Amino acid sequence: MADPTALTGRPVLLAVAPNGARRTRADHPGLPLTAADLAATATSCLDAGAAMIHLHVRDDSGAHVLDADLYKAAIRAVRDAVGDRMIVQISTEAGGRYQPEHQIAVVGQVRPEAVSLALRELCPDSARETAFAAFLAVLAREKIVAQFILYDSEDIARLVAMMARGIVPHEAPPVLYVLGRYSSAADSRPIDLLPLITAAKGQLSDFMVCAFGPREAACVTSGALLGGDVRVGFENNIARPDGRRAPDNAALVTAVRDPLARLGFRTADADTVRSRWLRG
Repeated sequence: MADPTALTGRPVLLAVAPNGARRTRADHPGLPLTAADLAATATSCLDAGAAMIHLHVRDDSGAHVLDADLYKAAIRAVRDAVGDRMIVQISTEAGGRYQPEHQIAVVGQVRPEAVSLALRELCPDSARETAFAAFLAVLAREKIVAQFILYDSEDIARLVAMMARGIVPHEAPPVLYVLGRYSSAADSRPIDLLPLITAAKGQLSDFMVCAFGPREAACVTSGALLGGDVRVGFENNIARPDGRRAPDNAALVTAVRDPLARLGFRTADADTVRSRWLRG
């Protein structure tokens, strides 16, 4: 008998984004803010099936910061907790506070194994392209995996054009499609993914999906069905699929892992994804 998992293609990476830049403990008392919190979250989410954690760090007041020392401390804590069994990715989110120069500088200071880059923040116009190309060349040389955050078809068209012109030095860069926004009026729906897939025209095959709001699990499962990886977590959503508040980030990982398993999907381990990303 044929292996039913062969029908689903490559294993799906489950990633967790446990805190983000905007939520506070007023949104959820279990929001992980400190390095110790993030290490504990990494452990529980690894046990739930996640193979990647997307880190934001906060200062003593709980505010979003791009601080190299805080990132290094958080990475150490996560590594002490889970070793190399999770990819550790840092955020460069501006959060209304930072300019591209600072975002680029913190990556150089931390030298993480992976980093997320919002194209519209790091390279908002043609005037930034030369500096952005130089930055991406450094990342490629140092084998720091860049995942490009894309919000709409315009972002997608710009990235594809930059790939064609050699500004982005990858044939198949990892990208993250973001569905919805922080506003409750912009909660995501699975159908929101289709225009992004269409706009990519098959040129962005290594994609991941995250989604704001209570339809998070439905949206990212749709992404997996279309050949992508998935990201869940308190950064985008704090509710289980049935609308109840999730007790922790691991519950959101489980809420996606279990239906994917029933559909025949295998989950990827960190080393498998590292090999794929570094080949790209």
